[in-house]
Formats: sequence, structure tokens, C-alpha cells
Amino acid sequence: MFFLEVSVGQYLGVGGMSVVGQLAPIFKGVGYSAIMMVFLENVYYIIVITWTLFYLFNTFMDLPSLPWSDCSKGNGTWATVSCWAPESGIPYAESVAAMHNISEADTETAVEQFWKNEVLHASGGIEEIGEVQWDLFICLIVAWALVYGFIWKGLHNSGKLLWVCAVFPYIILSILCVKALTLEGASEGLKFLFTPEWERLYEAEVWIDGGTQIFFSYGVGIGSLLALGSYNKFHHNCHRDAIFVCCVNSFTSIFSACVIFSILGYMAHQKGVEVGEVVQSGPALAFLVYPEVVLAIAPSPFWAFLFFIMLLNLGLDTQFSSVESLMTGLVDNWPEQLRPHRKKFTLGMTVFMCLLGLPMITRGGIYVFQLMDFYAASGLSLLWCVFFQTIAICWVFGAKKFYLCIEEMIGYRVSWYWYVCW
Repeated sequence: MFFLEVSVGQYLGVGGMSVVGQLAPIFKGVGYSAIMMVFLENVYYIIVITWTLFYLFNTFMDLPSLPWSDCSKGNGTWATVSCWAPESGIPYAESVAAMHNISEADTETAVEQFWKNEVLHASGGIEEIGEVQWDLFICLIVAWALVYGFIWKGLHNSGKLLWVCAVFPYIILSILCVKALTLEGASEGLKFLFTPEWERLYEAEVWIDGGTQIFFSYGVGIGSLLALGSYNKFHHNCHRDAIFVCCVNSFTSIFSACVIFSILGYMAHQKGVEVGEVVQSGPALAFLVYPEVVLAIAPSPFWAFLFFIMLLNLGLDTQFSSVESLMTGLVDNWPEQLRPHRKKFTLGMTVFMCLLGLPMITRGGIYVFQLMDFYAASGLSLLWCVFFQTIAICWVFGAKKFYLCIEEMIGYRVSWYWYVCW
């Protein structure tokens, strides 16, 4: 699918909603659904960058330590009686949680409570939406300003920036990996990661989550690959690039998973529980796992700063391509009206999407975010969009016909493996 989308964008030289309609007019609606999904993704994914900026700024608020390093730093604000940080050196029996008859398994670390009570100020449910948090609002403005600052001319004009954003995370992740693998309990985390639970293959949710993760990780189905492919020269070897990028992407996923589960194993060892009971999966995972491991690396503020810069790079990379996909799709669909005013149009859309993100930085914002994350550009909506896109290109337009189009572009026939898959 990755190769298919990149090569379609390169062959037609346009991206977004007009692509599928050119190949199979009866399926033009697939393009509209994809552009709607990428629009919604832009609205809610920027919140991850907002949280990252919040942590990045707070890294310098309590030097030479970190604000989430100990429960005592949150007394009277974000720390509750169930807060207990094993790394603080205070035995559980002497902790505030033990004095209030809270079991060790039911305690929460300072990292967890900082996330829940200081970053999110989470309410009891989505019905308690609450007020906008002004510190997150400022971070949201900064996040959108960064995005607009880099894509107002078009992402294809930011090549050097993208190289830095692509390489830097691997350096930081490698350092964190070395430290994570030396933590107590890391082996249990890795064992949990690589031990299959075969019976779960009977659950539809596993297949939906797996497909969603792969598609989202590779950028399939939301138009970003079509848009970026359209910037290639007609005879560019997209076949070679697709194989290389997919291999690097898969390696990165496994590599980062090893780091995360090593830290989860350490957290489980500290609390005396199973790895699967440490934290719940979801958007909070990175903000619970990595802040925990930087506490074990001196000097903590320095490594926390590098980590959140890395996370900011990764988030901005994704947001750049998504916003570029949206802008390219809309401009290519109405070129005469929008192309002369692309910069102003991009600014207007940026402000509009920023305003739509305000409900997700309220006290009930995490619940709105989770709804958007599950229903907007992932899950069944993404799977169905990819399904109909594949039908339109490979069955209506014709996989064999497009197979010959690829030969026309790159100058040689690719393996019949691709044709069979399509």
C-alpha cells in the first residue's frame, strides 16, 4: 500500500482528494473521505505536540531536578495521598499511601500523577468538560506557529530540516535504549513484548488495532503519501525508496518498542506487579514511560530536555506531512482559486484547526482526544478508506494497467509480487 500510494502520487503529479477520482471517477468519494480524515487528524494530533511542549518547558522549572521526580514536589497541587515514588528512597511502609491504607499495587508514581493532575487536570468524565487550561493554550499556539513556520512555503522546500528531524531521534533513542536495558526488570518487559498470546488472534479488536497501527505508522490511507509522492520527478525510483522507508519504519517500531517495554518492566519491578498492569495503552504511554527512565539518568533535566526535543521532532514530522497532505489535496482540487493564495489559505486553515483543538485542552479534553483518536482517523474509518482506495486503483482502474505505469516511470518492471498483493 505504501508503494502503491507513493507511485500513484508520482505518476499523476497531484495529491489529495482528486487522485482516486482521476483513476476511477465512481470512487471519487474515497478522496473526500481521506481529506476529511487528515483534516480531523491535524486537529487532534497537534495536542500530542502541545503536551510535549508543556513537558519541555517544565523541564527547567525545578532545576537541578525534575518536577515529577518526587511526590513531595506536588504536595498541595498535583500529588494525592496515593502518590508513592519508589525511586525516592522512602520505603512503602513509611509512605503517605501506606498511612492511608492504600495498597502498594494501587499507588501511583509521581510521573503518573504529574501527567494526570498537572498536565491534564483531568475531570471525572467527558460530561465535565471544564475550562480551557491557559498553559496548554499557550503551548497549542506555539505548536501551530512552529508547524506554519515550516510548511507555509510547502514541505518540499524544507529538505534540510526534515533530515535533521529524521536523524536526531535515533541518536536519543539509542542512548535511552542502552540505559533502559540496564534497569532492573527490563528483561521481564522484553519477555512480555515478544511472548505471543495466540488466543488473542480470535479477537477482532486485535486485527483492527494492528491494521490501524500499521497504516497510521506508514501514513497509508490519509493522503500524505499521495501528496509527498506528487513532488517526485516523473522518473524517480519510488520503488527503491518505498522498500527502504518501509524497512526503516519497521525497524524503528521494533527498536522503540524494546525501549518502552524495558522501562515498563522496570516500572513493574518497582511496584511488584505484572508488566501488563503497570500502565494502560493509549496516547499517555510515552508521557508515562520515558519521563520515568530519565529520572534514572544523571543529570535528569538534560536527558529530559533531549528526550522531549526528540518527541517534538517526531510529532512535528508527522504534523508537517499531514498538514501538507491537507493543503496539497485542497489546492490541487481548486488550483485556480487557491494556488495563487496558498500562503494565506494555509494560515487561515491553521488558525481554524487551532480553534477546533480548544476542547481538547480543557479539563475534560483527554476524553475528547480519545474519541477523536478512535473515530476520526483510525480504527474502522481508516481501514474502510484504505479498502475502497485499493478497490478503486487495483480493481477498477486495474492493477495490471498500473503495473505498466510504474514501469513507464522507473524504467524497469518490478516483481510480480506487487501485482499479486494488489
